[in-house]
Amino acid sequence: MSDKSFFIPRLTVIGVGLIGGSLAAALKSKQAVGEVVGVGRNLENLQTALDRGLIDRHDQDPARAVRGADLVLLATPVCSTGEVLARIRDHLPGQAILTDVGSIKQQVINAAKTEYGFMPGRFVPAHPIAGAEKSGAAAADAGLFMKHKVVLTPEPETDREALTLVRRMWQLTGAEVTELPAQSHDEIFAATSHLPHMLAYALVSYLLHADNGRGFFEYAAGGFADFTRIASSDPTMWRDVGLCNRDPLVDAISGFEQILGKLKSMIKQGDAAGLYTMFEEAKSHRDDWLEKRQP
Repeated sequence: MSDKSFFIPRLTVIGVGLIGGSLAAALKSKQAVGEVVGVGRNLENLQTALDRGLIDRHDQDPARAVRGADLVLLATPVCSTGEVLARIRDHLPGQAILTDVGSIKQQVINAAKTEYGFMPGRFVPAHPIAGAEKSGAAAADAGLFMKHKVVLTPEPETDREALTLVRRMWQLTGAEVTELPAQSHDEIFAATSHLPHMLAYALVSYLLHADNGRGFFEYAAGGFADFTRIASSDPTMWRDVGLCNRDPLVDAISGFEQILGKLKSMIKQGDAAGLYTMFEEAKSHRDDWLEKRQP
């Protein structure tokens, strides 16, 4: 999507990793942004972002980096949102739009309300449903969000103009933009995104620590690789997800434990009909879901 009327004179990206770097790259490819200021603790990563043209300059001080910004993107681990907001709160220009990319929206909203004492009207919580196992500026890809969903979770206080601008920004990247209440968002993604990551990590950990675990890895093949692909994701990010979306994720794990217990019982009892019914139902629903996802 191209929109010549859309332009961000100065964008500050706090956290120039896969998501923050990819958004900067996408906006630059559309000539929809002027100066991009990158912020982070890792100088090597910031230099990579500079060398790749994702950013125009960098600064390790968030407070200094947001001065003069028209839009500020928070692309740091979600549990650090409060810390970052506290550092930039008194330096953010009054008309600047603030948005984020965290996968847990209630945590982000609560952090904003804690630091500001209210929900800032120019803060638009957002979550791009895109990613890869690789992280950092080296993995940034201008096409990362193409045909992927971005979920916005505005609050009643959210400024309509700011919401419209953030929506248009993500649409420019080729994303499909939708809206959800924050609580609904967190429950949905606890079950469909956070739980699968926990299961992938848990399976690798189980085999690693099991008797003859090394032997398991020697003979593991395609099915294991497919199922555990996401266990190669950033451990820091997923540690924070586990802690910051605790209640919905615990509920999802509990629900899965019940199904796993049912599966264990059917295998133990030799219940061929029960196993077939569960597997056929799961296959049918997954096939339907895959078909609907086709462009």
